[in-house]
Amino acid sequence: MDQIQGYDHSDDDDGGEDAAASSPDSSPLRLSLPSKTSAPPVDETALALAAAGSTRSTSGPLDPTQHSVSFNPTYDQLWAPVQGPAPPSAGHTSSSIPQGFRNHKLGFVEDASIQPFLFDEQYNTFHRFGYATDPSGLHYVGDQTALTTNSALSVYNLPPHEQKRRRLEMKSKENDESAFDPEADNPATEEWLLKNRKSPWAGKKEVVQGELTEEQKKYAEEHAAKKAEKEGRGEGKEKTDLAVKSTFHGKEEKDYQGRSWIEPPKDAKASNDRCYIPKRCVHTWSGHTKGVSAIRFFPKHGHLLLSASMDTKIKIWDVFNSRKCMRTYMGHSKAVRDISFSNDGTKFLSAGYDKNIQYWDTETGKVISTFSTGKVPFVVKLNPDDDKQNILLAGMSDKKIVQWDINSGQITQEYDQHLGAVNTITFVDNNRRFVTSSDDKSLRVWEFGIPVVIKYISEPHMHSMPAISLHPNSNWLAAQSLDNQILIYSTKERFQLNKKKRFTGHIVAGYACQVNFSPDGRYIMSGDGEGKMWFWDWKSGKVNRTLKCHEQVCIGCEWHPLEQSKVATCSWDGTIKYWD
Repeated sequence: MDQIQGYDHSDDDDGGEDAAASSPDSSPLRLSLPSKTSAPPVDETALALAAAGSTRSTSGPLDPTQHSVSFNPTYDQLWAPVQGPAPPSAGHTSSSIPQGFRNHKLGFVEDASIQPFLFDEQYNTFHRFGYATDPSGLHYVGDQTALTTNSALSVYNLPPHEQKRRRLEMKSKENDESAFDPEADNPATEEWLLKNRKSPWAGKKEVVQGELTEEQKKYAEEHAAKKAEKEGRGEGKEKTDLAVKSTFHGKEEKDYQGRSWIEPPKDAKASNDRCYIPKRCVHTWSGHTKGVSAIRFFPKHGHLLLSASMDTKIKIWDVFNSRKCMRTYMGHSKAVRDISFSNDGTKFLSAGYDKNIQYWDTETGKVISTFSTGKVPFVVKLNPDDDKQNILLAGMSDKKIVQWDINSGQITQEYDQHLGAVNTITFVDNNRRFVTSSDDKSLRVWEFGIPVVIKYISEPHMHSMPAISLHPNSNWLAAQSLDNQILIYSTKERFQLNKKKRFTGHIVAGYACQVNFSPDGRYIMSGDGEGKMWFWDWKSGKVNRTLKCHEQVCIGCEWHPLEQSKVATCSWDGTIKYWD
């Protein structure tokens, strides 16, 4: 207690004077501390403005100049029209319009609240009947009498019976007017022509056609001839036949002994039984103006070379002596697709994109006969048997193989099983059967003369095979597959794929490059899409040599039947080259 009293006395001594000054009474002193609060500071100015805004009415329209709203306005307040003076009239300049009311460079433009169809309806109704509905849809403007007569109908909602009645009224009115017009029954008058018009040009009087001038007659004849040729009539076919011609380019067609220019030389014999791969180009034939599509050596001797081109011409070249063009055959109107010699070489077949197959005499250049089914022939072949050289087979673009008898000109058989255009025909098994390939990516084997497939080869991995060649021993078929490889099939009963023999390396995708064998069967060769010629060894399957032959696609290749180391190639660049 004494200590507490002492503490009180010390406090009294220190603040006695202050206490005496603050209060006259001698009450005990209190300790004063500064006040503290945890509330955040408040902007009293904003609070005052908010309090002032709360005094305003919340039911009136909003002020468009106000940047913030301190209450939740209703829908009517938000979409109420702007209060105050209306936008300035057209008499004022656009510069006097406040920026907030300007939505166009000339001032203020209100959006139209009417759809285009409704506007067109009222527009056409006003111009037709003289009345229309105003944009509000509550009032009508215009001719009130017409409005009452038409029951306020627009041009778009007239009932059908009303339209029919009005048409009949107008027609009867016209008839009544013309009944009192005496000139309307006179065909020589303009009134009659206008009344009986049937076309936009019927308002004119008919002019009597006079005689044609010489120039007009000539033009009419030319036009009729072109039309007949286009429609494939008889006159056009006669003109096509007359266009078939041939030109001989040699010195004379027969020598001093009376021998024809197509007869092989007497001393033409095989120089060697073994074939060798050529190394260099020894001659180039360049007489075609467009790409060469196929070449064929004269059978057994090879002293002549036949070529078919996209310039619609077929040429035959001398190989042994002058190496010049001997004869040109012109009978097709479009590019020539394929050619094929008969066994003795005195005749040959040609197939063109003009849908014709022509049977030519090699020596005279005359067309013996023409065959056509109205479809494009892709491949033509004569039966290799000597006693059946009058039988022609053609693979067509309509998926058929058509067989003709050349002597009678009649179709004797049709082989119709493929699902795409037929590309090749190859005789096997002593010519008793033949193999065909097609765009349907399949091979089909047929018995000659019987239109039933005896073997159907189609696998999921197979591609189209646009070129097939028979091995000299007749036991194998080499098929150019469009997946850049040459496949080998057996010609025995089962026609199996030889999986051990496959020749690759060349690029032929998209091109029907011919594949061929050397006469001794030791080498297989093929052109490719880059103008190269590839030679493979038949036994090992290895690439023996590659020659850069042409600038464009090397489409065809033929090994000479007697000169064992010579090869002819043709290309889409229009040249034929001879290699040794």
